[in-house]
Amino acid sequence: MKKRVLKWVRRYYTNIVNSIAFYPALIALSFLVLSYLLLLFDFSEPGKNLKAKLLDFISLKDASTARTIASTIAGGILSLTVFSFSMVMLLLNQAASNMTNRVLGSLIGNRFQQIVLGFYIGTIVYALFLLSTIRDIDSGVYVPALSVYLLILLTIIDIFLFIYFLHYITQSVKYETIIERIYTKTLNELKSHCHLKASALSLLELPKTFTAFTARESGYFQGIEQETLLDLCTQHNWIIRFHYPVGSFIVYGTPILTIYTSNPVTETMEKQLDVALNFYRGEPIEKNPYYGFKQLTEVAVKALSPGINDPGTAILSLHALTDLLTYRINHHPAQTITDEHGTERILLKEETIEDLFEKSIEPIWDYGKEDRLLRTNLQQMLLQMKPLAKTEEGKALIQAYYQKTEQL
Repeated sequence: MKKRVLKWVRRYYTNIVNSIAFYPALIALSFLVLSYLLLLFDFSEPGKNLKAKLLDFISLKDASTARTIASTIAGGILSLTVFSFSMVMLLLNQAASNMTNRVLGSLIGNRFQQIVLGFYIGTIVYALFLLSTIRDIDSGVYVPALSVYLLILLTIIDIFLFIYFLHYITQSVKYETIIERIYTKTLNELKSHCHLKASALSLLELPKTFTAFTARESGYFQGIEQETLLDLCTQHNWIIRFHYPVGSFIVYGTPILTIYTSNPVTETMEKQLDVALNFYRGEPIEKNPYYGFKQLTEVAVKALSPGINDPGTAILSLHALTDLLTYRINHHPAQTITDEHGTERILLKEETIEDLFEKSIEPIWDYGKEDRLLRTNLQQMLLQMKPLAKTEEGKALIQAYYQKTEQL
């Protein structure tokens, strides 16, 4: 039961954390706690004594004035928040219309805009909570002056954040910025995923007795819980070979892997195995770097469509893809996972460089081969890639695509 709960958490954790409301909600909660703590200090004896000593500097002694300040700030920051959210929605709509829906994940998950929006909402929460605690008392030390002055300081910070937010949004809406963001995230994940200088294929002789394991649900195969699966293989003396790479859509009932073992596989074992497999929708690059290849390809194809007709954006995506493919052609992912004794237990299915070329370059070529600008840039990129490839197979693959571009 505990493992199933953990699997549910893994499934929805990425969606929750990358949600546009996650960080604003945390920041707003923090501001609520801050307002409560500062009010406690404001009405405590040390706070009253401090305000009594600072009465010459703290001129706020009237409860109605404090209430007016808090209500005015709450209304003003609320309007600022609505305007900022509208700008974000316009950015998302423009990116989805002119590029692809797949880039929305990186835009929504942008931490800076979430922090700014969270700061706005936190200020509103702070002001509303403060507004509910202001009482009409004759003595000025009972007016939460310290909390009100902090609210004024937060409002000034909000204004400067809004000015910078305007600049940030105007930069974020540029296509080269979005493409650069996808490229950087993909390259970082690719470096951690493909770290081998040479392809290391398994030389393990598989047993002749095996059991096929079928998918228990339809969805996108998003990887495995390596430690859980490795413990399961070691415990039952299994060798597991996957049939599909991470990111594949698996239909319910499709054989997704083969268990090589001479012992029967019980239903309980299959349930334990299912817990170690991750199935959920979405294309988070941090889970699979090849999603970045797909997103850049879709951006280029969308830019080449007659409705958009923007070969410049397609070329930007092509340049980013070329650099990623150059790295991938010389670096390889690990295709086997061994236990603590060095025995190969898990054989993975990985995207080959041929598959990546076919999925990334072929669609762009199909849509843009009639465009002289894109065709010229693709030929230049392939000419630059060829001497950088360290294997004869890689050089031959690049040469084959270059010859294809010359045959038109």
